[in-house]
Amino acid sequence: MAEQRLEGGNVGGAVRSGDTVRRAAGPWTPAVHALLVHLADKGFTGAPRPLGFDVQGREVLTFLEGETVGTRRPRPAWVHAEDTLDQVARWMRAYHQAVADFVPPAGAVWRGGGTWSPGLIIAHNDAATYNAAWHQGRLTGFFDWDFAGPATPAWDLALTAFSWVPLHTRDVVAAEGFTDFAARPRRLARFLRTYGWPSTTGEFLDVVEARARSQADSIRDLAASGDEAFVRLLGQGIPDALDQAVAELATFPR
Repeated sequence: MAEQRLEGGNVGGAVRSGDTVRRAAGPWTPAVHALLVHLADKGFTGAPRPLGFDVQGREVLTFLEGETVGTRRPRPAWVHAEDTLDQVARWMRAYHQAVADFVPPAGAVWRGGGTWSPGLIIAHNDAATYNAAWHQGRLTGFFDWDFAGPATPAWDLALTAFSWVPLHTRDVVAAEGFTDFAARPRRLARFLRTYGWPSTTGEFLDVVEARARSQADSIRDLAASGDEAFVRLLGQGIPDALDQAVAELATFPR
């Protein structure tokens, strides 16, 4: 069966073959598959299911039906619709509920590092616009679980809000087609209310800032280690943009 290269993939990449997706596996793949099996067993449909490995050693996953944004600028209109924001918040809440009782297998390896302990979840860690599938007015779910790993629910939620509210720099989100900056405090409040965030907006923004700093530091560290994918991200100025986002968030209404 012919394979179709899927759009996107700053770190890695994937091809579609029929109703399956094939991606290069890594040391973290067995742990990710254990997570995805757990989600399937819980009846959570907003993630792909693992189907093992092919003869080339690639992981095989079910295909999430829907449109993806890839690298398009500006984003499609559905990305910034308020109903989409609600659907993303509900997806995050349902995912965090489904994963709450997941205990990783002994010796689990996560691409982003870290060790699970009670009180943490295995977060998606990249539920951003470029990893979403959208079909007939509905968020199908999120793909690209390579960076799943131990974190708090707040840490996971912070990156998602950063991408979807959106809370990145004005330059970045304007290029993506979002220019209603005055609406961002209201959109953030709506996102947190729909998710069921139990604390204040100000406390959440503190987490968002810490998350953006950590992401920038991680990209720089991995680039310095020689990881080619992160060398590319460094060359694209991604860490500098994250630093700028943190500076802009310091003036965000709390």
